[in-house]
Amino acid sequence: MKILITGANGMLAKSVRKRLEKGNELICTDVADLDITNSEDVSKFVANAKPEYIINCAAFTAVDKAETAGEIVEKINAEGPENLAKAAKENNSVLIHISTDYVFGGDLEVEKDYQEEDKKAPVTAYGITKLHGEEKIQANTEKYYIFRTAWLYGEGNNFVRTMLNLGEAKDEISVVADQHGSPTYAEDLANMIGEAIEKKIPYGVYHATNQGYTTWYDFTKAIFEEAGIICQVNPVTTEQYIKMMQITQAKRPKNSQLSKEKLLAQGIRVPEWKDALKRYLKQEGKM
Repeated sequence: MKILITGANGMLAKSVRKRLEKGNELICTDVADLDITNSEDVSKFVANAKPEYIINCAAFTAVDKAETAGEIVEKINAEGPENLAKAAKENNSVLIHISTDYVFGGDLEVEKDYQEEDKKAPVTAYGITKLHGEEKIQANTEKYYIFRTAWLYGEGNNFVRTMLNLGEAKDEISVVADQHGSPTYAEDLANMIGEAIEKKIPYGVYHATNQGYTTWYDFTKAIFEEAGIICQVNPVTTEQYIKMMQITQAKRPKNSQLSKEKLLAQGIRVPEWKDALKRYLKQEGKM
């Protein structure tokens, strides 16, 4: 298969490339090669490349910066996917797009998780623009997969690596304990995408994070336990953390828990987050 991957130097894209490189022809682009916000360039590029699949990993993901960055956030997160969707339809390609838990309000009771069709109520610029991207895709092509994910880590800078560095440097740290979600290993998400392509599951929106739910606090404790790091972890609320760090921060979802039942029903493997963490730490030489 011929597959176009945008945002190809990002964390997830690197894992997607690794997962799909065998037996496929990959066309990997970053903004220097293809600006997805330029509709004419996207149309010409896709028409010339004629990919069977377009995997859009390009996004403006800096949640705090998005609050003040202006129209560029909408251009990258909404107009870019729209351009890709139109080009995909023109060339009979399938568009695969990565979205986020931030399209929801994040205030669901923590005893529950979000289903794909639950009410969308984003409260940040990032979440609003990502929802716009989903809507523009759905309005412009029928052949699409939208995978919503959360708490992603993998190659490069990420939460796990940050905690490892802090744990090795400090005797005590404080971590937010009132935000709930699923840590998601980029290699596992890349495999879910690969299996969706190979199994040709029905088009639509799917939640794609690792299985099981936790908090940043308990996730950190698990990181230290698996890596053999001795460091006291103190639980704090989001409000306490913001005050302690003296920062201005876009609102974070208290509930980022996404149900994977729809994806599992299609026979896609969704590993547990604890298993994923062990594999990541082993790969990083931390176990």
